[in-house]
Amino acid sequence: MSAIFAALPEPHVLLVLCGAVLLAAFLRGLTGFGFALAAVPLLSLVIAPAQAVTMAMLLQLMVGLRDVVALHTILDRPSLARLSLGAVVGTPFGVALLVVLEPAVMRLAIAALVIVGLVFLLRAPKVASADRLALAIPTGLVAGLFAGLAAMPGPPAVAYYLGTDRPAHVTRASLMVFFFVTSLIAVPLLAVNGEVDFAIAGASLIAFPVFLLGTALGTRLFARTSETGYRKLAIGVLGVMALAAGARGLAGLI
Repeated sequence: MSAIFAALPEPHVLLVLCGAVLLAAFLRGLTGFGFALAAVPLLSLVIAPAQAVTMAMLLQLMVGLRDVVALHTILDRPSLARLSLGAVVGTPFGVALLVVLEPAVMRLAIAALVIVGLVFLLRAPKVASADRLALAIPTGLVAGLFAGLAAMPGPPAVAYYLGTDRPAHVTRASLMVFFFVTSLIAVPLLAVNGEVDFAIAGASLIAFPVFLLGTALGTRLFARTSETGYRKLAIGVLGVMALAAGARGLAGLI
């Protein structure tokens, strides 16, 4: 433990990291997703992008068991199990493709796919969750590919749940646990690639109470949000995800 804290970033860097985590965790608590979307660009202001992705994944991994215990009674278990199975297969393929494909081009492709999905969500009626189970494994596979390629597993899973008749609290809980599963898959791969070091582990431990605080504040606001309000908010965040991925892709090509 002493080695971890000895490798910590400077205090002013830790302060920025904790501020970024607080804002991103608030979004997570409110919607159930979007933590990495908000955290990674902000964390990247003071640490390397790969470290930012690792820190975001570590924090979601650290909170995951608590979420499973707290939310287990309201999860959409059939779809969650199938999404997770697809992600187990898809994430390693995404990491492998990242080695040979241009990340900027893939982010642009992901942005285009998310926009297409948003158009579909806005036009198509919601259907019963049981009627969409056949799509859960392929959706998880795509989410895993997105996670491996650009640390963005959210859009496919969010689009899947928003297209069902599940209530907002079930959608939010299922998404939070699904991202725990993707972190379980991703963190060992990051460790193998040498991205998990004492500095990031220590910073994550210090930021974890801030992460819990931000999530709690977001959860309080979620409790006051209507079903319609949640759907509009989630679609809006998905739109921001698409724009962020597209902007990062364009920046990488310029």
